Parts: sequence; structure tokens; C-alpha cells
Amino acid sequence: MTADQIARFEGRVPRYTSYPTAPHFSPAVTAETYADWLARLPAGQAISLYLHVPFCQQLCWYCGCHTTVVSNDAPIRAYIDLLLAEIDLVAERIGMRLPVEAVHFGGGSPSLVPYDRLMTLMEHLHRRFDLSSVTEVAMEIDPRGVDAARVREFAAIGLTRASIGVQDFDPEVQQIINRVQSFEETAEVAGALRAAGIGSINLDLIYGLPAQTHETLARTVDLSLSLAPDRLALFGYAHVPWMKKHQALIPADRLPPPMERYALYQAAADRIARAGYERVGLDHYAKPGDEMARQLRQGVLRRNFQGYTTDTAETLLGFGTSSIGALPDGYIQNVLTAPDYRAAIGEGRLPVARGIGLSADDRLRRAVIERIMCDLTVDLAAEARRFGSDETFFAERLALADLSHDGLVSVNGSVVTVREAARPLVRSVAAVFDAYLGVGAGRYSQAV
Repeated sequence: MTADQIARFEGRVPRYTSYPTAPHFSPAVTAETYADWLARLPAGQAISLYLHVPFCQQLCWYCGCHTTVVSNDAPIRAYIDLLLAEIDLVAERIGMRLPVEAVHFGGGSPSLVPYDRLMTLMEHLHRRFDLSSVTEVAMEIDPRGVDAARVREFAAIGLTRASIGVQDFDPEVQQIINRVQSFEETAEVAGALRAAGIGSINLDLIYGLPAQTHETLARTVDLSLSLAPDRLALFGYAHVPWMKKHQALIPADRLPPPMERYALYQAAADRIARAGYERVGLDHYAKPGDEMARQLRQGVLRRNFQGYTTDTAETLLGFGTSSIGALPDGYIQNVLTAPDYRAAIGEGRLPVARGIGLSADDRLRRAVIERIMCDLTVDLAAEARRFGSDETFFAERLALADLSHDGLVSVNGSVVTVREAARPLVRSVAAVFDAYLGVGAGRYSQAV
């Protein structure tokens, strides 16, 4: 792509880990709404669980997550008690012991949770849900401070996949973003995970960080590839200091301008692809034999609040502060702060802050956007038929005319395809089908 094309087409658009996206959730969806949705979950249909742990040992200045810095594990232990109580509240509203397909620990840094608390949490999930057929237990890991003994504890709770945060290995970049993490400690944790039988490892990298150069990012990619991860993610840094105040500590004049940011992305992406990884959607890469790559080839890959996922469950229950759940009826998000969460749980209330119910049009557009985000192509007519709709998306196809004229998108009848050169613009293409986007668009990050 050219600088002119990036300037004209990228915009500020959602990441589309849901549709409708979180800025359009409303407090009109209450704890009572959620309880009703839970009671209507189909018997015997597998669900997935997400548990949010909002604690870190240090604040990384690039971070966009809901998290708090702690100096000891007392707040974490107290928080796990609240999680256990929320699990009870949700399970009671469901009224039956549903089977679980996957369990995901996110944060924050869930790797900070003490072993006895992790074990108690998993045992409680086993009591409240049927985990006998779980295919994946995943955790986001900050390798700093994690040793082989700690990794063996992760294996003991049934961990099957670990996502290791890397971001960038360059010392100058690490200093500027306040995340100093050596390659050696990262490699030691990756080796310990494999030795403990946790065979699936993915690494998270970020492009667009301050002081990054082609040389430093290439070295980060090469070091990461030397660890032979099953998957890599190459995320674009989202600089939104109006939403995350600590990001103002990052010097904006050290951030790469749009064309340089795109060039950094393209060079890193090509380097990963040359190493034999398949490109997955916007920002993921997987070994050809990995389940994510297989689902991509089959056209059944999904996208949810954890990004691209092999999880096939239609229902994702979120636990903990700020967590988001996806149910057949709609989405809910829990309260954001620990005091609000503690108060709700203490009163025996589901800690719901907001959400949104899904209309028939929402379901159709969600499917269209998911296929664009995952496959870079969608047959609009086929999706409309699948949902029993007569929607032709005429206005949306017209809105793609400029992208089509520039050779970045192909519109062939009802089939829309994002060209490979425009892969970084896939969010912008998906946004054309977003009926809510006019409201709150300024809250999103840049597309490329």
C-alpha cells in the first residue's frame, strides 16, 4: 500500500472481537437480564469460560488492559474468593452443570495467582461445571519471575496452552514502554513449559512501539522464531492515551508515523511467513499443523474477546472485573473496578455493568464481519440466506468502491475479498458493515 492509501483508508475502527462492539453496550442490560439469559442456555451444549485476573507486578505503559499493580499476593487471594462466589452465582442461575470446552485465564497477569488459589479455582470450576471433556486450558503468562517450579504448578492445574507476552526484545524499546524482559528469561520459561508437558505455546509481539526500527524488530522476530512457538501474534500498538492515561508516559514523538508503522508491520509479517507460518486474519500466525491453521483452511475459524480462537463454543461466560461474556441472547460486561465488583458479590448480585441484546440484523452482520476478519472474504448472499434475510448490502458494496478502485478489495457480485496487500486494512473493510460505527468512532485505535 502507498502512504496515500493508508491516509485515505485506515481510519480509527474497532478490533471486532465482538459485534456490536463494547462501546455500544448499554446499562439497560442488567444483572436481571443476564440471569434470564443464563437460565435459557441450552442443556448439554458446551460453553467456554474466561477468568479475568486484573493484577500485574508492574504497569507496562503501552498496556490497554484493565489491571492494577500489586506488591504482594494478599489482594490476589482476596480476589479469588470473589471469583469463586461469582462462579456460584452464575452456576445457580444456569441451574444445571453444563459441559465446558475451554478455560482461559487472562489479565493482567494470571500467572501471579498463587498455586493453592489456582488449584482451588480449578476444583471449584469442576464442581460447578462439567470439565471432563475440556480441550484447552490456556493462560496468559508474564515470564518475569516465573521459574520451572512455577511452571510445574501450571501443569498440575491442567494447563495445555500458554501465551507468553514478549512485545519487543530491544532494550531501548523496553525501557521506553516500561517492560524490561530479557530473551533469556523468556526462553527459559518456554523451555520449562515444554518440559512440563505444556506443549502449545504462542508469543505476543507488538509493532508500532516507540524507537522501533526495522533492524530491532527483525531481531525480535528472529529471537521469537528461535523458540519455535506454535503461534505468534503481531499486534499493532494502540496509542489511546485519552482512554488509558498511563500511555501519556510514552513519548508520542517517538512513535513511528503511519507509513513507517505499515512498513514495520509488513517486514515483520513477511519474516514470520518466510519461516513457514501461515497468516491468520489480521495479526496471527500459526504453524501449518496447528489447529488454528487447520480451522483457517476449513473456513471455520472464530474470533472472540481473546482474538482469533479455535474455541467452537457458542457461549463464553466471563468472570471477574471487566470481563465480557457472549451468550446466544447477547453480550454482558462486568463492572470495571474491584470496589464495585466486591460490592456486587457481597450483596449476592451478578456484577453486570452493561451489555447489549442481539437483533436479527446484529447476528447477520456479526457473521459477515467475523468471516471478513478471519478469512478476508465473505459471500454476502450466502450469509444472508443462512440467516433467512433478504439483506443485499447494496449500500455497503457501494461504500467499498474506492477500495475496489485502488485494487485493495475485490467486489465480485456478492463476494467481497480483501486483497493480500490490504490485509492490515481488514478492520476498515469490516467497519463498512458496522451499523453502529457512527456513534463513538473516536474511541477506537488506528487500523494499520
